[in-house]
Amino acid sequence: IVLVDDSEHPIERPKKSSDSTLGQEEEATLKSLLAVDRKSGRILCAAVGKGRRHDFHLFKRSAMRFHPRTLTLADSGFQGLQKLHANTALPTKHSKKAPLGQLDKDLNHVISSERVLVENIIRRIKVFRVMGERYRNRRKRFGLRLHLIAGMVNAEL
Repeated sequence: IVLVDDSEHPIERPKKSSDSTLGQEEEATLKSLLAVDRKSGRILCAAVGKGRRHDFHLFKRSAMRFHPRTLTLADSGFQGLQKLHANTALPTKHSKKAPLGQLDKDLNHVISSERVLVENIIRRIKVFRVMGERYRNRRKRFGLRLHLIAGMVNAEL
């Protein structure tokens, strides 16, 4: 079972606003995408993109692919992942006309309780100040630093 999630990291506002990376709350951000093995808790793959990119778009551009028999758990930001990977479990969304039934609520609860591990791994990465606070270094090296910290987190396990 592979758990997929992403996180945003604030950066210094770019000097040129032509390619700004505005994310949540109108803040310049970079986004990191992680794939974590549920059994061992190790980070399998990491990718980096601009903060304004959608989660699923970042997944498609990262070229992360899983074996067809591997179950993938993701949040609702990865709608459409079933088209690329058939063995995917996503939480069901409600609408005004079709509220969720108890079975769907229970399934969403099971998926979210399984995905807690990837949230904890993201927290471990953000314990390092270079990833948790505003990133002030070169943006080209953000991916390198993410991979180095992911390696340290894996070695710690």
